[in-house]
Amino acid sequence: MSARLEILFLSKRQAEAMGAGNMNLVMEAVEEVLSLFNKGDHISPYKVVMRKNDDPEEENISGRINAMPGYVGGSFDMAGIKWIGSNPHNHEIGFPRATALVVLNHPVTKIPLAVMDGTQISAMRTGAVSGVAVKYLALKDASAITVVGAGVQGRTQLEASVIGRPSLKTAYIYDINMNASNVYAKEMSAKLGIRVTPVEGLAGVEEACRKSEVIITASQGTEPLVQADWVKSGTLCICIAGNEFTRAVAEKSSKIVVDTWEGLKHREPENIPTRFPDRVLEKDAVDAELGEVINGTKKGRENDRENIFVSTVGMGIEDVAVAARIYQEAQKKGVGTTLTYWED
Repeated sequence: MSARLEILFLSKRQAEAMGAGNMNLVMEAVEEVLSLFNKGDHISPYKVVMRKNDDPEEENISGRINAMPGYVGGSFDMAGIKWIGSNPHNHEIGFPRATALVVLNHPVTKIPLAVMDGTQISAMRTGAVSGVAVKYLALKDASAITVVGAGVQGRTQLEASVIGRPSLKTAYIYDINMNASNVYAKEMSAKLGIRVTPVEGLAGVEEACRKSEVIITASQGTEPLVQADWVKSGTLCICIAGNEFTRAVAEKSSKIVVDTWEGLKHREPENIPTRFPDRVLEKDAVDAELGEVINGTKKGRENDRENIFVSTVGMGIEDVAVAARIYQEAQKKGVGTTLTYWED
């Protein structure tokens, strides 16, 4: 008896056409994943980080490679891994800061099923987590948002936030590179049909924050930027990277919500004192995980006066889930290149 194993390969353009570029689809998948995470229908090993040394700041110098495996149940029922490399200097040679591949494996046989570009999947699902947070935790009538960081993540964060809270009609963008802010404003205004205004300097970002009900930091800044007195009552603050929020912002918050507390502790322990001041590194150090809010086992926003602080680190099961949806669609439509990689 002879046997042959085949794997489906999807390029960036093919993965995008099958749904990687559809934020509505990605947000639906991510919301389900967060719910399944809370229910325990997953396997989520810790993220493995490969860098030159143990200093997290080394990642801002020479980059890193992350391995993020996982299995997610529910309607996905898929295992896999995201393998993502990142170097802050890649733009100097014309490449993205981060590039990724996602490999999917059959949940029973463990046989590899597909390999696809994961760069867009990674960017979109990270934005989608914040979009879900905005959906569940922002003021119902929130109208303005400030985004710090005009890169790829700044774009997906804004897109997902507007989907999560359609009442957001005004956005402010701040970046240390004013030209990047101007390009971002023009591009995102056209894409989302909202008013996006670039702001300059500390005075500009302060004024923008004071006007906003949602503030998201999505840059690689290491020095605190957003001050507690810039954050008005009822604001949702989301930190996905860097330390742009001062310690006092977390102290002022009524609730602290995360995507995965254990994952956050494992991945970024150096940021815990800043993000979670005066709290022990136990589960009760945070008020809820997003999945608990989605499933109703923990309370989200309870009134319009609460300031809520969200910190996310990401999970491989999010990438696996989005990739599973793309794989399913590609199979239906016959998209991709089938490669034989093993024969007996």
